[in-house]
Amino acid sequence: MLLVDDILCFPVSSLLWIFREIRNTALEEQANESESITQQLRSLYMQLETGGITEEVFDFQEKVLLDRLDAIEARKPPPEDEEAE
Repeated sequence: MLLVDDILCFPVSSLLWIFREIRNTALEEQANESESITQQLRSLYMQLETGGITEEVFDFQEKVLLDRLDAIEARKPPPEDEEAE
């Protein structure tokens, strides 16, 4: 009977595994995007310090990058500890 149960449950368990993998990949991409924006901010600060860009350009680009970073942080799921409480 266990073999029959496994065969009948296989489509559902396969879908659950696929959804878990998609979620993990999306979370990983969000983390990578956050790191990329942080690197862009570092570059922006360096350009300002070396005189490569003006203060106005810096302010505009910094605002855009920080808004994107805030949006990413808002989309992150709560930590596992908070869900249990």
